[in-house]
Amino acid sequence: MKRLWIALGLLCALGAQAQKKEYIWPKGKMPHRQEQQIAAMTDLSRQTDFKADKYCEPYLEWYEAPDKEVRTDACMILISGGAYQSCCDVNLVKRWKEELTRQGIQCVNFVYRTPRPEGLPIYQSAWEDGQRAVRLVRSQAAKRGFDPEKIGTISMSAGSHLALLLATSSLTRAYAPIDKVDSIPSHLNWAIVNAPAYVTTDGCLGTPATRQGYGTDVQLDTIFHFDTKTCPMSLHHGGMDPYSPNGSTLIYRELRHRQIPAELHLYPDKPHGAYGLERAIEFMNQMAFYRPLPAEEKLMDRFSSDEARQELVRMEVWPEGKMPDAQEHQCQPYLEWHFPKVKKSDAIQIVYSGGSYEHNKPEDFEVAPVRRYLNELGMTVVTMKYRTPRPKNLAKHTTAWQDLQRAIRVVRSKAASYGLDGNKIGIMGSSAGGHLTMMGVTSSLHNAYLPIDEIDRLSCSVQWGIGIYPAYVLTDGANGENTHRGNDEGDVLVPELSFDLQTAPVLFLHGDADGYSAMGSVKIWEKMRSMGIQSELHTLCLRKHCFQREAAPGTGSYSWMDRIAEYLRGRKLLE
Repeated sequence: MKRLWIALGLLCALGAQAQKKEYIWPKGKMPHRQEQQIAAMTDLSRQTDFKADKYCEPYLEWYEAPDKEVRTDACMILISGGAYQSCCDVNLVKRWKEELTRQGIQCVNFVYRTPRPEGLPIYQSAWEDGQRAVRLVRSQAAKRGFDPEKIGTISMSAGSHLALLLATSSLTRAYAPIDKVDSIPSHLNWAIVNAPAYVTTDGCLGTPATRQGYGTDVQLDTIFHFDTKTCPMSLHHGGMDPYSPNGSTLIYRELRHRQIPAELHLYPDKPHGAYGLERAIEFMNQMAFYRPLPAEEKLMDRFSSDEARQELVRMEVWPEGKMPDAQEHQCQPYLEWHFPKVKKSDAIQIVYSGGSYEHNKPEDFEVAPVRRYLNELGMTVVTMKYRTPRPKNLAKHTTAWQDLQRAIRVVRSKAASYGLDGNKIGIMGSSAGGHLTMMGVTSSLHNAYLPIDEIDRLSCSVQWGIGIYPAYVLTDGANGENTHRGNDEGDVLVPELSFDLQTAPVLFLHGDADGYSAMGSVKIWEKMRSMGIQSELHTLCLRKHCFQREAAPGTGSYSWMDRIAEYLRGRKLLE
């Protein structure tokens, strides 16, 4: 097959020579030609002297190759959106080209036919152009110096709908073969998918999702076939997008069903748009699509110093003799306040570890690095040691939940004396601690214990949560790893998460390959969105439980704490 691509590449070279623009179809062979359709980006088509009859042929626009010093053997196809009415993302395509070329990736802009064809599905002519375009790009691999099996795409809106068709359904022919080029495979090797439109059945005819992607009869459109050539993807969507982000969560779920590596990035309060190009590059780095993955580094080695801490204050969680459900085999809970040398925030982040509710370690990798990181940013951190191992004759989380509710109240009671705001308290935990965080976020109106003093008159609600690979949040993994990977419709959220009227927004970070399924985080995100609560979510391809303990530079598992800082800044809790 590679010999065929090389031969076809030479043929293309003779025809295209040094021209940047390469027409997709041979003269007279374009399927479903319609006179009203053009192929032009809107910076051209909106010019006063634009002549539509001269721009009827879809084309590839090849950009200059990256500098030799950074050049890789990868190529990316850039696909604009525009509701299948135009190719309008001129500035976005420019940004993609500049950044990806800087990364050493050959870029090519794909301009397909618009507006929507008459008497055909809205995507049909673009899909035909797209399959042919991928084949032509693959045919140019030898000529242009990239690997024919390192072809990705980045897209927006209707262009992302088209990219999903190309990424999931390449074994379904969009048009009848016309020449030797059509013997070349049309699959993609990866896809960066921004704000895909028309994905759910309540918007698949070319409108915003009429029911916001919700409803027992709202499903993923069946045009996406998810064949054996379906490629890994990174999906990016704004939480306020009328082209529902539930489309991206449904695509993500289907990829997980087929054990295809994927990432999902959901951004709170964001409208229709392309977000997180940096996350897309981290995804490509983690997958080693265009350069080798660097050696992993230990998180504790990277954040080993307490230099940013001014003072450490330790205090008990419970008054002596007042701890509810005290059991002799459990450790004693306590809090430690870590005050920064330079305070830049009056907010407080409470942090604690996981450990299967059998143990928990405030000094270990799930807690110490992030409290050092936040101290460096000028934020006060309170770490908590909660009672473990699991209590006898009670649900596994009962005593830890009691400790958390009490800890929040204690922190609130002390905040003003330290010059902090008792109404700016967030909680963060990993694994079992992530489950505990979900308890604190969703169920603060339910008492975990009876009041014992004046402190218990204070609210134990929080203003935000940070859930790091929360375990035990789905019914198929309530006490262990998720047996179905959390994908089945019957795998629902556990009943202890009550989602009361004080439920707070959450930042979720979860490994896509985690045995404690990332679908737990996704399903909580979906539930919160249905309640009108905007949360943020990032899943990380190929990453298992404790993804951050050791991670390679340039990946999301390495930069994960920066997502926390960005989230807090977005909520105006950090400078």
